[in-house]
Amino acid sequence: MKLLFQKRALQYVLAANVISMIGSGMNAAAMAWYILQATGSEVALGTLAVLAALPAMVLMVFGGVIIDREDRRRLVMMLDAARAIVILTVAILAFTHHVRLWHLYAMHMLVSTGFWMFWPSITALIQELTPDSEYVSANTFLMIGVQGGWLIAGSVVGFVYEHIGLGGILLIDVTTYVVSFLCYFAVRKGRHVVPRPAELLHDLDAAETAVGRFVRELREGLFFLRVRPNLVLLGGAWAVFLGAMLTGIVVTPPLSEKVFHAGAQGYGWLNAGWGVGAFISGLYASGLLKRVNPQYAISAAMLVLALGMFASPFAPWLAGAVVLYAMMGSARGVCGVAMNTTLMQQVPPHFMGRVQNTYNFAGTILQIFLSLGTAAAAHRFGLVYGFAVIGAAYVLAFLFAGWPIKQPEAAATEPQAPRL
Repeated sequence: MKLLFQKRALQYVLAANVISMIGSGMNAAAMAWYILQATGSEVALGTLAVLAALPAMVLMVFGGVIIDREDRRRLVMMLDAARAIVILTVAILAFTHHVRLWHLYAMHMLVSTGFWMFWPSITALIQELTPDSEYVSANTFLMIGVQGGWLIAGSVVGFVYEHIGLGGILLIDVTTYVVSFLCYFAVRKGRHVVPRPAELLHDLDAAETAVGRFVRELREGLFFLRVRPNLVLLGGAWAVFLGAMLTGIVVTPPLSEKVFHAGAQGYGWLNAGWGVGAFISGLYASGLLKRVNPQYAISAAMLVLALGMFASPFAPWLAGAVVLYAMMGSARGVCGVAMNTTLMQQVPPHFMGRVQNTYNFAGTILQIFLSLGTAAAAHRFGLVYGFAVIGAAYVLAFLFAGWPIKQPEAAATEPQAPRL
């Protein structure tokens, strides 16, 4: 832990994540609430989740290769700058009372597409900067920043939305992107690319095209996973977990509005519960993972998330639902730290982008189906059924995570992929 605090570059990265996630959390919460108020429909929220996933799938096809090939710090700086420009444009429309629903959908599509490039880049950058012995601590701080910042910010929106409006919240988000950009700028100087081992550097003749190189590198990443069933199962749990978590935006605002009749403040309390739970998980996740097999921790966390989803719409009072959301937020924090740490320990740095993007691609596909299924179930049969769809997804993630399989003795040993 002490060694982690001595690395100034890593401190800048973690600080940038906390700051940017506060803005992103406020943005996501404000959009969800605005759309629910404008339409009153879970289907509209489901559409929001689906539209965010579609362009991201296209980016993920080649994003992993780019992350493993380029300087990760420069990538996240470019993504921060691009997203800030998009959000600033919509903020101006909101302040001038010209914003329309399709503007929010378009903004969410573009920002979410950037997020799917941003998140694996950050994880790969942190792996690059962190000593092997500090992976658990680094991921704990990352998860506190991401979940705490994102979801506590969502709770703040519930209390300030009526005072500063959508435009004010979007402007705050733009400011956090500017600060985050400056933090990444201070991480280091020059261009840094992770070197590839000699056995993976094929004797390529000058005739290899850029497309040929891309296909070869993509195939290497898929081959790396194919011979590691433990990472395939982890990817299955990751994908289902990711799809279920992102689908939560479909049911949480209606839970406050339609079940507890608590409006924006109720939505804020639910987000606060999740965010506080995620923050608290950072206080014990590191110690827990030193005593418990990460696979068991992931399985237990998935089970808590499933039970919390099934139970939330039956809570007799808002306070009870907030407690359940806090338990789920804490489980999400432990799960995130355990999965990221396992990935960093078993995946070499030059494969990290491609492996993560493979997981995220599968998770995005699941998000589309889960969002549509959850929205349809909630709209046609009732909100309880929408929560049940997400709960069932967490049960599936629990099965993936807990499936018994022998861990490889040398996870970082890389068989060479067959040449094209």
